[in-house]
Amino acid sequence: MLLLSLLVLFISCPAPSVGQELCSDYNGAIYMPNSTYKSNLISLAATLIANATELHSATGMAGTGLDKVYGAVSCRGDSDGSDCHKNLTEALDAAINSKNSNSYSPKAMTKKVTYYYNQDQARIHFSNQDFISSFTNVPECTVNTNLNAVTASVAKQFEDLVTKVLRALTDAAVSRPERYAVGKQRFEETGQTVYGLVQCMQGMPSEQCMNCLDGIISGRQSKISTTQMGAAILGVWCTLRYETDTQFFTDTKMLLLDVLKKSEHTGKKAFFRRENTALVSIGGFILVVSISCLLFHRWIKTQQHREQALSKLRRLSLAIKTVIYLWRTEGTNSDFFLYDFSQLKEATNNFSNDNKLGQGGFGPVYKGQLSSGLKIAVKRLETCSLQGLLEFQNETQLIAKLQHKNLVKLLGCCTQGDQEKILVYEYMENKSLDYFIFSNVKGAQLNWSKRLHIIDGIGQGLLYLHNFSRLCVVHRDLKASNILLDSTMNPKISDFGMARIFYSNMAESNTTRIVGTHGYIPPEYAFEGVCSIKSDVFSFGVLILEIVSGKRTAHFYQHNGKLYNLISFAWQLWRDGKWGDLIYYPPGNKHQEIERCIHVALLCVQESAEFRPAMERVVTMLNTKNVSLPMPMQPAYFNVNPSEEEVSSCNITVSITLER
Repeated sequence: MLLLSLLVLFISCPAPSVGQELCSDYNGAIYMPNSTYKSNLISLAATLIANATELHSATGMAGTGLDKVYGAVSCRGDSDGSDCHKNLTEALDAAINSKNSNSYSPKAMTKKVTYYYNQDQARIHFSNQDFISSFTNVPECTVNTNLNAVTASVAKQFEDLVTKVLRALTDAAVSRPERYAVGKQRFEETGQTVYGLVQCMQGMPSEQCMNCLDGIISGRQSKISTTQMGAAILGVWCTLRYETDTQFFTDTKMLLLDVLKKSEHTGKKAFFRRENTALVSIGGFILVVSISCLLFHRWIKTQQHREQALSKLRRLSLAIKTVIYLWRTEGTNSDFFLYDFSQLKEATNNFSNDNKLGQGGFGPVYKGQLSSGLKIAVKRLETCSLQGLLEFQNETQLIAKLQHKNLVKLLGCCTQGDQEKILVYEYMENKSLDYFIFSNVKGAQLNWSKRLHIIDGIGQGLLYLHNFSRLCVVHRDLKASNILLDSTMNPKISDFGMARIFYSNMAESNTTRIVGTHGYIPPEYAFEGVCSIKSDVFSFGVLILEIVSGKRTAHFYQHNGKLYNLISFAWQLWRDGKWGDLIYYPPGNKHQEIERCIHVALLCVQESAEFRPAMERVVTMLNTKNVSLPMPMQPAYFNVNPSEEEVSSCNITVSITLER
């Protein structure tokens, strides 16, 4: 098929005719015409297109090692199966085939390709890097679909209307399994109709879909003129489009939006009413009454539990206020500050999305700069959740009193009434460890000297928590994303919201509530609720394996025709004398030290906590070459087998309640 002219990503352009490419992006390494990578890509594409024909979107992966391909394809939600299959097939053909089958087209043979086709009807994205587990919406394509503009006198009203329409459609899309919504709203100032569309990949979690669409809606003004009467922002995971006086979709489920009336009277979320909705009948009234009665009875049954939860929240809030009062009156820590809300609001530019560093388990984190010039990281906790308040209490009572070079420093906190609970940390220039070790490009910045230095620093931080701080502290959520790196790549353990204090006479404790992240939790804690310092030792062992290999703990890897998780994969290679096949290869390999790290890691992830070394012993084994190491036994989770050929990464913080 004729390879059509490719448009540069992130530029504005007129809407193309049907059958043409909308915009595309090619970058990354080049694969050879008859390579295994290309055959994997073709095979994966065929599977995804077949799945998307019915579901409108699909993601997946194929191959192993350097030939592994990740892919995502999608069609617009109003397309039928045959059109979806046709558009995706033509998009794939146009994207990966050169103009002349006998020629070589470097652009068409890059390992990373994003291609939008037939206006916004079809999209394909393939890469040799894992984008499936992150929900990152890049690369994004911004397209002018209508060159006309509203007059300056009504520009503000038009911009407000478009934003309300898109947000109303977002609320509808995230509540639907197809993650797709279209609608229309009359613009009274000009008598025109605005049509809108939003869509996420089907199967995308509702929260991730909401965050993705909120992100491109919030960032729309920086990419599209506010007076423009039609535009589209297309991304890997979510898209939006709006037009004036042009219904660009065919959908019987179109919503008539009443966002203006609803916002004027209530200020709540947009109100939906479907076209051709019948008048409420007597039968409907009876149904409503029946449902109301059922809900009322359920409310009566749960009222006692609700009161208990509210009581716990009140007690916790009181405890937090007491802690803040003590900080104010005692002044026991001159390095711990109580910030004003206005001070942090100014430092973060009113908590703008441009300053957002990430989304933690219990609230967003923003980059800020105080008037003194000091850079800070600001965590704004979700105080409506009990766990958010627990984290705030934990951090203010615990980490503020912990001082070690390998622990992130809590600079202070802020409270504003009952709503705002904010923690302020030192700012880490190089983000978190997972940003480097799971990326082939960024990973090259961490040579073996730096990786070994990071492993040692994390071990020293844990040793301090377990042995040398005033109280024995078990972190309970040690993972790559909770290891921050400063400007010189020194590691600092962060996020003590789930930490637990152990007193001198306690070796372990039992809990009915399991917290932590899948892949890092030891079996005795996951299955029995038994927590001890050996829980952190297990997590540290997993973390060492990730740093050494550049592989994620929750992925599965092939060895001798079978698939193993990272722990079992490392054990098999170690047992077969092929541990060198595990390691990542940045510059400056130090084979003896690396072998020792793998050996120590396998000792840390043994199934029985009794046989795992304590952190004092772990640090000694890592830093003393002439210390003989015991042989590790079979690790935990060795018999866990994936049910499918490949299993995607899972970096989910979990909270499990066990029955007693």
